[in-house]
Amino acid sequence: MVRRFLELLARQASAVEFEGPIIEARAAGADPAAVEELELAKVEALKVRALLRRRARREAELSALYDTAGDLSALRDVDAVLEAIVHRARRLLATDTAYLTLHDPARGDTYMRVTDGSISAKFRSLRLAMGAGLGGLVAQTAVPYTTVDYFDDARFRHKHDIDEAVIEEGLVAILGVPLRLGQRVIGVLFAANRSARPFAQEEVSLLASLAAHAAVALDNARLLQETRNALEELSRAHSTAREHAEAVERAATAHDRMTSLVLRGGGIEDVAAVVTDVLGGSLAVLDDLGRPLTGDAGELDAGVSEAAQASRALGRTVRKGDLRIASVDVGGEPLCTLVLRSDDADERILERAALVCALLLLFRRSVAEAEGRVRGELLDDLISRPDSPGLHDRARRLGVDLSAPHVVVVVRHDGQRERAAFWASSEAAVRHGLAAGRAGEVVLLLPGVRAGDLARRVAAELSASLRAPATAGASQAGDVATAYHEARRCAEALLALGRAGDGASAAELGFVGLLIGEGRDVRGFVGSVLGAVIDYDTQRGTALGATLTAYFGCGGSPSRTAEAMHIHVNTVTQRLDRIGKLLGDGWQEPERALEIQLALRLHRLGHTASP
Repeated sequence: MVRRFLELLARQASAVEFEGPIIEARAAGADPAAVEELELAKVEALKVRALLRRRARREAELSALYDTAGDLSALRDVDAVLEAIVHRARRLLATDTAYLTLHDPARGDTYMRVTDGSISAKFRSLRLAMGAGLGGLVAQTAVPYTTVDYFDDARFRHKHDIDEAVIEEGLVAILGVPLRLGQRVIGVLFAANRSARPFAQEEVSLLASLAAHAAVALDNARLLQETRNALEELSRAHSTAREHAEAVERAATAHDRMTSLVLRGGGIEDVAAVVTDVLGGSLAVLDDLGRPLTGDAGELDAGVSEAAQASRALGRTVRKGDLRIASVDVGGEPLCTLVLRSDDADERILERAALVCALLLLFRRSVAEAEGRVRGELLDDLISRPDSPGLHDRARRLGVDLSAPHVVVVVRHDGQRERAAFWASSEAAVRHGLAAGRAGEVVLLLPGVRAGDLARRVAAELSASLRAPATAGASQAGDVATAYHEARRCAEALLALGRAGDGASAAELGFVGLLIGEGRDVRGFVGSVLGAVIDYDTQRGTALGATLTAYFGCGGSPSRTAEAMHIHVNTVTQRLDRIGKLLGDGWQEPERALEIQLALRLHRLGHTASP
């Protein structure tokens, strides 16, 4: 039987299991002496069990203190260290929650810094006046306090807001120990339970040890921050002295290099390279709409636009965080903006670079306007005088191959005519096309085969440039003059349909496209709208098309449709369900229903034998 007790100890059995051998002996009829001997063995075994449990607990406590000391030696984040200490306190003392408060010298009270196991938002934001509650008393006296039942303990000065938060958290038994630096109390570490329980002296000692580690962590963090601040101050002083010594030489070098660059015919990219080479960091050059001409502007926020406006108003560089922003305007209109991200920036160099970029842009704009006039004249001749001799040769000299597929895009707008014409001219030059500006519209002839996609892209980009809706109609350019008229009618149809700012080709406007399109592809229209139903009837010999015609003719009433066709109403319902699956959701909505009825009428009239 003694061996049984050893086995129970080996597998860390519960205390109640140690009664088993005695019960078995009595059941087996053992004499009283043997039973008494087993009783004595049980008592000794339970003493050994208690000793082993205390040693295991002590081992866990020492391990936690060792881990905490390791955290302090590798201190990087004081919050992480404090959270680890509070979590270990809760785990080792087997409490429902643990938390730590710190002293606030400015307000003369303590506030909640770290919690573990808390469920109440009010409790996590609690502040304790000195002497109020258990925590305030610990902070005031620098002595640990423990209570089995906080609300029945008259030693503490209860306050309504504190008691209300403790009730919401559901705490009953609380242990608090002070965090001390020398003779000064900087906070309190707590362990608390949501049911009554006493705290042993060794638990008070363990929590006090963890509190000492927390105090060391806070003091180390303070010293580390002071050291960092001192180093940063020295670094700033050194940087200021170095910048002052190098500023004059850098300014002279940059001025000479940019002047030489302009004389050699360099571009904006070359100016940007000089700036970053002299000042370091990264530079983005933006156009009048804030779009990047060179450099990476992906991380620039909306505040850059406001800073650029301020720079133009003040006539100097404006700082925004680590950004230096210099902007130039001409006649009140913004021309370009330079955005430099650098810790070492001579603002005078950036301002000179902005002026150089502005001059280069003005020159580029003059060249583009001259080329735009040539391209516009050629496009006007292709539309109004397509039989004029030499059109292909003129286009070839401009880099335009008229024998390749092209799309005519007509864009209606209410924006600035000059800005719209300049944008169209630039777009045509980049894409090897032609552009012409007219009153209220611009016309483009661009390489491509997807007229609708091109119209939507042009509408979106020109709308952004004008900051006003630009509506684009497009047509595939077999004959430029014919395509121009169809594209213009398409743009006007979009405006009539309330789709200002959108773009489309005539083929994408459904039955409206039949009215405005030059080709009037009835077969294609009927096929795109009704093809699935007609194919189904052809392959299966059904009458879905006839059912649709009768359904619309009867005002959308299944019962009246059944009467008109002399069939059961359930048959009508089944056919309508099949039609819905073939045509897709929304086929009965007004606009879609109108297209379907038009396609049915065209199909019945024999305009198309099949879709």
